[in-house]
Amino acid sequence: METEDEFWTGLRRMTAARIGLKRAGASLATGPLLDFKLAHARARDAVMEPLDEARLAAELTGLGSPVISVASAAADRQTYLLRPDLGGRLAASADATLAAHKSNYDVVFVVADGLSSRAVAVHAGPVLSLTMPALRAEGWRIGPLVIVRHGRVAIGDVIATALGAASVAVLIGERPGLSAPDSMGAYLTFNPHVPTSDAERNCISNIRPDGTDYPAASFKIAHLLRAMRTRRLSGVQLKDDSDRLLALDY
Repeated sequence: METEDEFWTGLRRMTAARIGLKRAGASLATGPLLDFKLAHARARDAVMEPLDEARLAAELTGLGSPVISVASAAADRQTYLLRPDLGGRLAASADATLAAHKSNYDVVFVVADGLSSRAVAVHAGPVLSLTMPALRAEGWRIGPLVIVRHGRVAIGDVIATALGAASVAVLIGERPGLSAPDSMGAYLTFNPHVPTSDAERNCISNIRPDGTDYPAASFKIAHLLRAMRTRRLSGVQLKDDSDRLLALDY
């Protein structure tokens, strides 16, 4: 007959969630408690870890578009965390950098550190390496890849407007959780402008090998961008039916 420990061990293999934790009286047992503290420390470290822009730029250089780096109006990490609004604005020095690349693009991809620079450092390159060639093969005019230090989702609207892009996809580090300090999100907007409400965006979350994996994330991003261009809208008005199409592929 299956013991209680065997029962929980089997379930734990199916999820990263903390379930069936051992207890000592009214408290957690030492092992689960130490594991929780380690996960919490990793999440805090992910929030504060600086983005290695040079390394990320070198990785993205081979994708066929110019790579430029800019900063938000948040001068440092502490300011970024205390003033979310500044993360949605560009530093004054960015205007000239972007103006030199202005044209008429179908989409611009923005990579921002967000709340987990580790997430974009690890996942942005693999996702873009699948997404960009697929769109380029269909004749999409793709703008320069823009790396943003201390950026929030809204900064993508400012960048797309400055570059003359019809749509924007912001790849950004999501708020770290206790089971995933390196989860990346993708926020897609058609006709980005300032201000753009969250209701006007489509979001793909939990992009990482143990969540929404790279092929699935790339498929969803490309599918939504195509739908946005065809229907000329995004956000709550655009239903994401990519899961149904992915199921057919599998």
